Amino acid sequence: MENDLQTVLATNALHSHAAEMLEGKVRLVICPDARFETLRKLAGDAHGIIVRSQLPDDICEHAPLLKGLVRHGVGLDFIPVESATCNGVAVANLPGCNTQTVAEYCFAQLLNLRRPLVKSDALLRAEGWDRARAIANDFGELSGTTLGIIGVGVIGTRIAEIASALGMKVIGSSRRKKVMPVYVEHVSVEEIFLRSDAVILSCALTPETRGLVSERLINSMKASALLINVSRGPVLDTAALVDALMHGRIAGAALDVYDVHPLETSHALLRCPNLLLTPHIAAITATSFRAMSLGAATEMLRILAGKDPENLVNPKYRQYRTYL
Repeated sequence: MENDLQTVLATNALHSHAAEMLEGKVRLVICPDARFETLRKLAGDAHGIIVRSQLPDDICEHAPLLKGLVRHGVGLDFIPVESATCNGVAVANLPGCNTQTVAEYCFAQLLNLRRPLVKSDALLRAEGWDRARAIANDFGELSGTTLGIIGVGVIGTRIAEIASALGMKVIGSSRRKKVMPVYVEHVSVEEIFLRSDAVILSCALTPETRGLVSERLINSMKASALLINVSRGPVLDTAALVDALMHGRIAGAALDVYDVHPLETSHALLRCPNLLLTPHIAAITATSFRAMSLGAATEMLRILAGKDPENLVNPKYRQYRTYL
């Protein structure tokens, strides 16, 4: 009977295949909105939470039955990991589940900025052949240019692989210098911004990376350079980027993440030229959404069965665990 099943709260809808996997095994509850008060209220009956939206820092205090938090993705900044550990709650994520998706997003945006074919299409329809053809003289190529990557982890490494295949010179910065791919030159963060024709931010949000991309670094970029952020909004000084774009100090940018989600309709970013904005979808395609949902459901079932997840983030949770 459903009343005998453990409850899994999903902060957002799951892929239908994952919902089918969980059917009959747990009582699945989809949160109707992502407000903290809603999450706190529904967490009271939850044995597990599948996380696609930011959780309040005190979520564990409102969830006395909680056994596991599973990230529907990779980044752990949505989850209060330390609090979960101290409350005996296992935390898992899905490393590698959206690597290709995010990497392809980065190159889609690079190409959108360097060779804006959509603009050419619009001009062809509105102003004719000659007008549309003329702007091609200003298009750029990726081959032969320098790509800088802040955060050469799993995603950054895949970006570097693709860039190398396209004939780009790749330079990067990473906490793990010793495991830097051979086709990436390890340089300082300052040198990345000075030398690169395009910079991609793909690092995790940590105390060290918060505010890393400062006004000084942005203003040190080439006037022809591009900046793409697929990490987290607070890694970047948004006001400095707005100023640089409004005054033409860099050629363009693309953002998928922001200081606050969703982006406010009156935000200054919406008035910036040469800026492509997307609503935190770099990791989402039909393929990756299904993979992330199935992976999260699988990990949650392991936790609820009393097993550790395959990708356990906080092994110290065991010493605080009070359930069997």
